[in-house]
Amino acid sequence: MELETERLTLRPWKESDAEDLFQYASSPDVGPAAGWNAHASVEESRDVIKNYFSGPETYAVVLKETGRPIGSVGLMIGKDSHLNLPDTEAEIGYWIGAPFWGRGLIPEAVKELTRRGFEDLNLQRIWAGYFDGNVRSKRVLEKCGFRYRYTKNNVSCFIEGDLRTEHIVCVSKDERLIARQARELTNHV
Repeated sequence: MELETERLTLRPWKESDAEDLFQYASSPDVGPAAGWNAHASVEESRDVIKNYFSGPETYAVVLKETGRPIGSVGLMIGKDSHLNLPDTEAEIGYWIGAPFWGRGLIPEAVKELTRRGFEDLNLQRIWAGYFDGNVRSKRVLEKCGFRYRYTKNNVSCFIEGDLRTEHIVCVSKDERLIARQARELTNHV
C-alpha cells in the first residue's frame, strides 16, 4: 500500500533502500534522540529494514521530488505497540533525516498515517511517546493534535543500559473529528 500527501509518498520499505536509510540513520543527531543507536553500516540498515521496517503499517517517508526515502513512520497496532494497547488502538513512531528537519515533512507524514489509522483501520486512539528533551518530536505531536496523557520514568530504550523519561501523548478519533468540525466552522464564518 502507498499513501500520498502533497510532498510525500509513504510506501513499504525495500531492501534496496538500505543505502538511503544508512545515509540518515547513521547520523548521531537522529537515532539517539529517539532511543536507538546510529546505524554503523549499510548492512545494519538492511537488517533493520528486514527485521523492523517490514511490519504491515511501517512506511518509508519518500520525498516526491527525489523519489528517495528520508525517514520512516509506522503504526504498531494493539499488542505490537510498546504500550500494551487493545487492538482498537495503536502507537505511532517516526523519524526523519536531519537535513529535512524544520520543513514540516514529518508532521505531514504523521497526519496522513493518523488519518489512515482512524478512517481506514477504524482505530479509536493513537498514542505516541517521546523522550525527555526531544523537543522536535514533542513539537511534531503537538502540531498533529496529540495531547499529553502521562509520564513514565526509567524507560529502557534500544540503547543498552540507557534509561529515560518518556512522555506519552494521545489523540482519539472523536477528538480529531471535533477538531476538524471546529476548523470547518471557523472557515465558514
